[in-house]
Amino acid sequence: MENNLSLQQQAEEIGKRLALLYPGNARDLCALHFENEFELLAATILSAQCTDERVNMVTEVLFSTYSTPKELACADPEAVEEIVRPTGFYREKAKNLINMSSVLVENYGGNVPNKMEDLVRLPGVGRKTANVVLSVAFGLPGLPVDTHVKRLSKRLGLTKSEDPVVIEQELNELIPSQERGSFSLCLILHGRKVCQARKPRCAACDLADICPSVLSA
Repeated sequence: MENNLSLQQQAEEIGKRLALLYPGNARDLCALHFENEFELLAATILSAQCTDERVNMVTEVLFSTYSTPKELACADPEAVEEIVRPTGFYREKAKNLINMSSVLVENYGGNVPNKMEDLVRLPGVGRKTANVVLSVAFGLPGLPVDTHVKRLSKRLGLTKSEDPVVIEQELNELIPSQERGSFSLCLILHGRKVCQARKPRCAACDLADICPSVLSA
């Protein structure tokens, strides 16, 4: 059994249904706690291979100790390592946080840039992190592709690629620029709650009737 939607119609219908399930803009939907662009950037770096809940516990301590890029840039690496240890890969993450802060101070006056080409030059920042900052902190177009977005995009027939950069480009062609951040976060939320990696809950999914993975099963 197949649906008769074009790829564009499929994306639009998915976006419409997800927006009803998970209402709000990218900032509303983001589970990381932050007060400004710098805090979101640091929190997103820490979120690699770690839950948002644990990151939020760690950043509460981190930001109360180092509240600005200048303070974090001058921090003792061992002290930062001890704070971020619960997030995993703590030595690398502490190094990236300190170096990222140093670059912000030296090259951007302590401010987080709002362009992709500048963000990905920062230590520890790839396209996914940059897109989170662009869409959530600045309200600009940005579509982060994590493991959930990759998995759901393939299951829902929006891409056949395994490459996150290609997936981002293909989704950008289907999703209006102002909706890209919220669309990504909706996919992430749906991936955590319903369309899980090992045992997707298809019977409880609001997208089941238009999902190629369900229809072809």
